[in-house]
Amino acid sequence: MENEQLTVKAKNKNDLTRGPVWKVILGFALPLLIGNLLQQLYNITDSIIVGRFLGKEALAAVSASFFIYYFIISFVIGIGSGTSVVVSQFFGAKEYGKVQRAFSSFFIFMLVAGILLSITGMIFAEPVFRITKTPEEVIPQAVVYFRIYIGGTFLFVTFNSIISILRGVGESFRPMLFILLSTLLNIALDLLFIIGFGWGIEGAARATVISQGIGMCAALIYVNNQHPLLSIKKQDLLFDGALFKKGLKIGLPTSIQQCAIALGLIALLGIVNSFGTDTLTAYGAAGKIDTIITQAILTLSGALAAFCGQNIGAGRLDRVQKGVRFSMLINVVFSLAVFASIFFFGDTMMLAFTNDPAVIDIGKEYLLIVGAFFIVHGMLNIFNGTLRGAGDTVFPMAVGIVCLWLIRIPLAYWLSSILGRSGIWWAISFSITTGTIITYIYYKTGRWKSKNITNKTSIPEKNDLGNSSI
Repeated sequence: MENEQLTVKAKNKNDLTRGPVWKVILGFALPLLIGNLLQQLYNITDSIIVGRFLGKEALAAVSASFFIYYFIISFVIGIGSGTSVVVSQFFGAKEYGKVQRAFSSFFIFMLVAGILLSITGMIFAEPVFRITKTPEEVIPQAVVYFRIYIGGTFLFVTFNSIISILRGVGESFRPMLFILLSTLLNIALDLLFIIGFGWGIEGAARATVISQGIGMCAALIYVNNQHPLLSIKKQDLLFDGALFKKGLKIGLPTSIQQCAIALGLIALLGIVNSFGTDTLTAYGAAGKIDTIITQAILTLSGALAAFCGQNIGAGRLDRVQKGVRFSMLINVVFSLAVFASIFFFGDTMMLAFTNDPAVIDIGKEYLLIVGAFFIVHGMLNIFNGTLRGAGDTVFPMAVGIVCLWLIRIPLAYWLSSILGRSGIWWAISFSITTGTIITYIYYKTGRWKSKNITNKTSIPEKNDLGNSSI
């Protein structure tokens, strides 16, 4: 009886299938946005403090490490997204026992995968930096930073597995608190280790690993002692092969896409590196500003995935359409405001990372070109969030790979030979635009609506009906 009361309480609190669509999405998305922005502060804090106190070569080392690290963890990130969709749909369908089993199976996989990735990354760190043509003066610091950073991967992936599943069951506030704790610790430890102890770039890496570990422990304590549906205590750690396969089926295309994107980013990094340390430093710093800005739309995409997952699981396709239309409106307003800010204050944004005039000029150039396409980028992520929430991950995978490898990389090589480094930024924007057009056409076909793993039929509610032109 007590367990039943707890599940009812969780259902009522985190159910995204009831209430006004705009209010549900914003209520879920705002803590999610804060959490995502805080997560970005991990790398950004390292970059700002490293750039200010250790110089542009150290900042370039952090920038180069990020893209390679993203490739290494991209596979497990994709599997995580698939499992989160499974959890969302089962939660929406009120099948709570399967929610716990899926979570347990996912956590076990992420722990084992994280340990293996840590070992692999430490072994192959230096050869990878040389393959990507990292400037010679940057490689020693990059290897030192990366080996410590990658050594804590198992903490990062298990922490994010808990965060991902909590969001899948409609909970975004507590994940935000756990990320806030880790971020504040990271900033404090960065300052202590780099400025106070003089540990250099090693201190930045150690600060991140320690803060991730503490955040993971806090999240673990919560799900084991307070959450009514989830637990990874010893007696609850069961691996359900059938449920994991469902998550794998949905997540594997995303994993392949993430790996292909990560490899593409490394290939793009090779083109950027050919223009020297200033361009690499600017690319890394401006890319982090770009990441912060686009987190708002990426957050809408993530919120929409959870929203769509639960509503599709509950047979509420009418709410999905209204959710997409509302998200598009937010995207347009936000993207226009942000581009105006870049136009007038781009130099000031770059000053947070470096005082080097050449680096600042290159960084602002990147932000102006890529920022002009923020609306288009936002549209792509909103459509992809809807498709992933439905469990349709194969099409976004195919579009992502094609646009990256057949458009962005070749176009970056060609345009950079004609326009110089700005050709790389134009290639990025053109590939995003192409992907958006293709994905919109597919979205309009409605094929994604048949991917519901719970087999619920569409059940509209009188007070929530609405037509959408999207």
